[in-house]
Amino acid sequence: MSMHGSMDHHERMRLRAAAFRATRVYPGPVGELLSRELLSWEEFGYRLGSQGLIMGIVDAVMKAPIQHPEAA
Repeated sequence: MSMHGSMDHHERMRLRAAAFRATRVYPGPVGELLSRELLSWEEFGYRLGSQGLIMGIVDAVMKAPIQHPEAA
């Protein structure tokens, strides 16, 4: 984070990438919720202070395997 409390371009892009990936890692409502929260954090959350939990979620989503639908 910069000294002014806003995120740099790299941090914003990482949050967006994790938001997109969350719906693929966790299909359904859990992934949708994670995606929306990450996008909200990217837009507004940096004003709330500590980002430790959010960046931990970003790390977990980026490392998690993508769920593949079972063949019918």
